[in-house]
Amino acid sequence: MILLRSILFNLLFYLSTLVLMIAFVPIFFLPWRWGFWILPIWCNVNLFLLRWIGGVKSEFRGLENLPEEGCIVASKHQSAWETFALLAHLKAPSFILKRELRRVPIFGWYITKLRQIPVDRGKGSAALVSMARAAEEAIEDERHIIIYPEGTRRPAGAEPKYKYGISHLYSALNCKVVPVAINSGVYWPRHRFFRFPGTITAEILPPIEPGLEQKEFLERLERDIETASDRLFEEAAAATPDNIIVKEARARMAARAEALETAE
Repeated sequence: MILLRSILFNLLFYLSTLVLMIAFVPIFFLPWRWGFWILPIWCNVNLFLLRWIGGVKSEFRGLENLPEEGCIVASKHQSAWETFALLAHLKAPSFILKRELRRVPIFGWYITKLRQIPVDRGKGSAALVSMARAAEEAIEDERHIIIYPEGTRRPAGAEPKYKYGISHLYSALNCKVVPVAINSGVYWPRHRFFRFPGTITAEILPPIEPGLEQKEFLERLERDIETASDRLFEEAAAATPDNIIVKEARARMAARAEALETAE
């Protein structure tokens, strides 16, 4: 049953995305600010398919913690789920993403049209400067900027690896940063074809106010996200104890604990 549902969901997920991108082509003839109404539609179509075809529910907690003004939304990144699931709740969202995605046919056109923030990761410090400049414009437009502080998807239970870019943005923009914890990797694991039944939960945590030193900020951000994500993982593990991803995550966590004991 999981195999069949996963095949059908993956097929419909990509097919519906393609159909919607073609259907929404008229937005390219409109001012860029008028195009964001399409994102909640794409989001809700995906959540519908995931729920009724894939057997995976979605839950959102702490939505009241999202400010009305422009801010940075810093999310844990474990799957493709968080690239669309929050879109219906964000204000003119602007993703910080790798520049190569702009070259993807049709999809890349939307990235450019909706003024997402591409980063050329091969340019080092110059990329940070360019990213900060584009992000500053987004904050001035009162948009929500989405960034994944670890830079890439990490499997459930893996050691966190937060990067410097989020600290640079926090200092440069002098705005609130909203941490987001998730457990999506339990039900939509990276590099896996299967979608496992259960409930993916995203928890929007209280914002971190501007003014902290970069090191203090990064430590606070990692602590907030990882503590809440670990708690959400335990909820998922208790609800679906036979999930193979839970067992794999437990093994990673045990290996991390053993490594820390050895190092001490």
